[in-house]
Amino acid sequence: MIIAAQREDVWLQAMTETRRLNPIFLKYFTFLAAFFMMVTVLIGIPGTAQAHAELERSIPEANTRLDGTPEAVELFFNEPIEPKAGTVEVLDAKSNSVTSNDPVVSQDRKSLKLQLPKLGEGVYTVSYQVISADGHPVSGSYVFVIGNPPEGIDASTFDPHKAMGHEGHSSTTQLSTEQFVLYAVRIAYYASLLLAAGFMLWSVLTRSRSTLAEDTLKKWGQLGMRALLVSSLLYVFIHSREILKDYPSSEYSRLFLSTSIGQIWVALILLAIAGFAALRFNRAVKLVWLAAILGVESWSGHAVVFRPKLLSVLFDFIHLAAAAVWVGGLVLVLALWFRDRKEAGRFALGFSKAALLSIAVLALSGVGMTLLFLPSLNYLFYTSWGILLMVKTGFVLLVLVTGGILHMRTRRGDLPTTALLRIDAGLMAAIVVAAALFTYISPVPANEPVYYHKMGEDMHLTLKITPNKPGVNELSVKVWLPENVGEPKSVLLRLHALDRKELGPIDIPIQPFEDKELTSFDGYIKAAYSAEGPFIPFAGRWNAEVRVMDKEDNELVRTYEFRNY
Repeated sequence: MIIAAQREDVWLQAMTETRRLNPIFLKYFTFLAAFFMMVTVLIGIPGTAQAHAELERSIPEANTRLDGTPEAVELFFNEPIEPKAGTVEVLDAKSNSVTSNDPVVSQDRKSLKLQLPKLGEGVYTVSYQVISADGHPVSGSYVFVIGNPPEGIDASTFDPHKAMGHEGHSSTTQLSTEQFVLYAVRIAYYASLLLAAGFMLWSVLTRSRSTLAEDTLKKWGQLGMRALLVSSLLYVFIHSREILKDYPSSEYSRLFLSTSIGQIWVALILLAIAGFAALRFNRAVKLVWLAAILGVESWSGHAVVFRPKLLSVLFDFIHLAAAAVWVGGLVLVLALWFRDRKEAGRFALGFSKAALLSIAVLALSGVGMTLLFLPSLNYLFYTSWGILLMVKTGFVLLVLVTGGILHMRTRRGDLPTTALLRIDAGLMAAIVVAAALFTYISPVPANEPVYYHKMGEDMHLTLKITPNKPGVNELSVKVWLPENVGEPKSVLLRLHALDRKELGPIDIPIQPFEDKELTSFDGYIKAAYSAEGPFIPFAGRWNAEVRVMDKEDNELVRTYEFRNY
């Protein structure tokens, strides 16, 4: 009985202590239970906590080629999006927006539609930025192609070896001593072309002239035509030898008969020969010859590469004609000056007006071609072409000064001074040399293929992009992971346009491929991926982002910046 009573007292005491601690215990227990429940919710059902809209499909689809302009771009998402916050933009090959229309959100708020105007052949980028119903921003970009657009233009575009299908030659943006003879002959050809065309033009423009002026024009017209024929033969001979270096002589027939550049050279030589006969005919025949010779030169230069081709070639034709008026007229003034200064003064009166007009036309057409050739005026600082153009522009400004002084003197009835004519002639020679050189040098820089290799303990990575310019590209990613990690679970390649940071990234649909290149590292396993398509839609600065996920969902990220022109 005593023992039972003692047990009962102990139990009652324990219950009393429990009642005293119960409020504190319940408080902390409730807090801990709530905390663990919240963690369980956040970790156990992440799909509910982190869900946001994703692009399910698009019209047109990514990386597709279309025959014509789509009516609109439509983007379909898996969840509703904010109706007043979505934007869709379609960019052309120069990263300019093709329409100012606003996108329209569907009634269910799961799609965006942007009406498009008629588009020409080219590579187009669709960029979208939307906000899902839960407030999560979603952005991305993809590319589609219309028709068969020409490949991007860079220094390799102007490589004449391409026409023959010859590899291993490079087109340079820089002057080299090895090409000195070729450039010297090019200068002689360009100068003789402007002289011959200029003398022919002045024989058409000048209606009333003295016997002395007529004899001088005939004499220099013959000299100019001889210079054109000799320099054309030299230019074609040296240039064709350079193209066919280390190739059999049988290739010459294919060059002159089967390629556009060879056919243009044949036409040039035939026109140079025909020029002697044209000098003896009336104005109509002379004008036909002028149009033909200047047209051949315009069609063989940089202008034929750029779009719109017709406008580009027209600018070049006008530029050459204006240059011929100025060069031919100035040489005639100098020729008359050493024979009869009064006759030179009479001719200079008409020439000074034509010279100022031709310089103005030269400036306007030159600006037009520069804007067509270069995506940005910043390109003037990237190549020898741009530097020579700026030097030539400086000379032209000086010519405007000397030409203005010459014009004022002739209007007052004063004769030109010998010093003024010498300065004008020196500036003319400098401009002709600069023009001859930069008509042969590429106006845009060369694009080197992208090759990036990064070593590391956790991963080795190689990224290749070729060619590195807008158009169809081949991209490859090679990944080496440690053997204990195994092959990657997934590899993602994205391109970010650094010049247009508001655009979403372009996801490259790389697929595994069997890499036959013998590259291995002890203790590492290689995985190779590649894709081919128009994934670089416009020139500029880019950031390539490679995201590698291993089988344990550990992610490794590498980035590499590159640029193209």
